[in-house]
Amino acid sequence: MKGQRITYGPDEIAWLEANRMMVISDYHQAFVTRFNRPEISALNLHGLRKRNGWKTGRDGDRYKGRHRRFSTEEIAWLQANSTLPIAEYHSAFVAAFPREDVSPHSLHALRKRMGWRTGRTGCFVKGQAPLNKGKKCAPGTGGRHPNAQRTQFKKGQEPHNTKFVGHERVSKDGYVEISVEQPNPHTGYHRRYVLKHRWLWEQDNGPVPKGMALKCLSDRLNTDPSNWELVPRALLPRLNGGRHKKRIAYDEAPDEIKPTLMAVAKLEQRTLDVRQARRKQGAPL
Repeated sequence: MKGQRITYGPDEIAWLEANRMMVISDYHQAFVTRFNRPEISALNLHGLRKRNGWKTGRDGDRYKGRHRRFSTEEIAWLQANSTLPIAEYHSAFVAAFPREDVSPHSLHALRKRMGWRTGRTGCFVKGQAPLNKGKKCAPGTGGRHPNAQRTQFKKGQEPHNTKFVGHERVSKDGYVEISVEQPNPHTGYHRRYVLKHRWLWEQDNGPVPKGMALKCLSDRLNTDPSNWELVPRALLPRLNGGRHKKRIAYDEAPDEIKPTLMAVAKLEQRTLDVRQARRKQGAPL
């Protein structure tokens, strides 16, 4: 009967309204059996209930989507007790006003809509004591389950992948690093990794002076002190190709011309240092 208007008699309407709370399949079957209306489908009856506003009143999603109305007295009580935890809030409200259609979720949503603050933020405030303050765990347990204690680190125990003194690795920049017996200034651990070429050079020559750097003459993986030359840091940009990369970078050049590039860079830097010194003294350049 798609597209046709369906009419119902007064006795049918009365029966449909009186039995509207039935499940739609039983509702349809009982109606067709009683009034012999095989042309009526379950969808037709479902639409009729919605158009007439007949509520089925079933539990579960019974009140989902409906506007819950609260009386003035209920609103006053809810606002006055809005600081209660939600479980206590709901139980106290239901005890004061028997309302089966109100759930803890609906009261929580009402508080949010009305802007009623509970006074709780979930954050510790200054001076607030933790719940476990003053409570001590049994010695050696750490407050954990015995199954977890078997895999806990013991005092003085080292991880299975510990790299001891003398272990070497290559950094992402291609330099060799070595583990030495020195306190790590960042973590306080008694070992740390340092650049191996610098560490070996300082064993023979002492600390690298301020404003100076060690420049690799050939291969970075060669950490022998003879492969590293002490140069001023101001010389490094010239060896890297200059500001605008107008010259060959020292590290990218063939080994046979590297000495020439080093000599030219030193000569240019020395010329610049002399000019700056004369300028400070006021002498003509």
